[in-house]
Amino acid sequence: MVWDARDGRMLAVLEQPSGSPVRVCRFSPESTYLVSGAADGSVVLWNTQSLKLYRSGNVKDGSLVACAFSPNGNFFVTGSSCGDLTIWDDKMRCLYNEKAHDLGVTCCDISSQPVSDGEHGFGYFQMASCGQDNQIKLWLILFADFLGVELKYKYTLSGHSAPVLACAFSYDGQMLVSGSVDKCVIIHETSTGNTLHTLSRHTRYVTTCAFAPHSPLLATGSMDKTVNIWQFDLKQPCAGNTVENESKVAVEDWSEDDVSAWLCAQDLADFVGLFKMNNIDGKELLNLTKESLTNELKIESLGLRSKVLQKIEELRMNMISASVTIPDEFLCPITRELMKDPVIAADGYSYEKEAMENWISNKRRSSPMTNLPLHSLLLTPNRTLKMAISRWLESQQKYSETT
Repeated sequence: MVWDARDGRMLAVLEQPSGSPVRVCRFSPESTYLVSGAADGSVVLWNTQSLKLYRSGNVKDGSLVACAFSPNGNFFVTGSSCGDLTIWDDKMRCLYNEKAHDLGVTCCDISSQPVSDGEHGFGYFQMASCGQDNQIKLWLILFADFLGVELKYKYTLSGHSAPVLACAFSYDGQMLVSGSVDKCVIIHETSTGNTLHTLSRHTRYVTTCAFAPHSPLLATGSMDKTVNIWQFDLKQPCAGNTVENESKVAVEDWSEDDVSAWLCAQDLADFVGLFKMNNIDGKELLNLTKESLTNELKIESLGLRSKVLQKIEELRMNMISASVTIPDEFLCPITRELMKDPVIAADGYSYEKEAMENWISNKRRSSPMTNLPLHSLLLTPNRTLKMAISRWLESQQKYSETT
């Protein structure tokens, strides 16, 4: 679907000719073209002026899962689930193909700044590809009139311990950021391949990352439902030498200022003054109870006390889930998060109540697990599972207290 960003109008629905689900789409730098890639490996180049199909093609094998345009818009690269990288020109001619990642490509990006190799004067573009093999590979795409196109391997970055889901170059091409299933964000120096920073604030898979074009900011997004914004200290010799909040601080070690920041993030900013007056740091925060909120902090409203306690309980659960592997049967199949109020649906599977209600309210009448029709929309509380999750949480809490 193509939307007008100025007023939110939907301009067109562009249907993949094969009818296969679209997995990735990208505009060319000047928005002349839009490329879409699908699960069956079909690639379509759309003319954005006419909103009509311009050219189409297919990768050799697998689904098309990644795409990036060159800064000049003259070519683009696609990555497939079979591990191939393919270079296409703006006429949809296949210029080059390379087997890059044995277990499949997950994403790719091309630096916005072309570079000269200094030796022959050829212009080249830096490209990064990421894979299910936990690796990031840096490539040079070389263009020369008499040589044609060449994809030249530069080096492999192996800092992640799980599949890499996202990567992006900084505007000047000097840094590359990556996010992974291992929950970490790594900032690499492209000239040397050295790791500048490892950021570990996220508690779930890191699925996307992006540098701001003209300011020292980085954004990372995760399955933990948060976007983290990072700021670089430009006073340092290298723009990436210092990143605010680089190390993950355990909640128990939070300062009073950390607690204040957390309160604001939880829409509880009205309590910042009260908590500071009572010197509530991370350790004190985790020990707060209904009684201490009433008697010591003098929070008279039952509703507000309940809200604070609920947020603290969520914080405790996040701490546990971030540090241990949660049994799969305790995770909601829809959200992949620890269930608080599990219910059994007509398909026999258990889901988080709110997630399943949202599923049904969106007029879905099929099972999230089997895709078969649900013969009933009745949701039955799974008290046995809820008790099992509670017991497991208690055991984890006791273990963390003893260690």
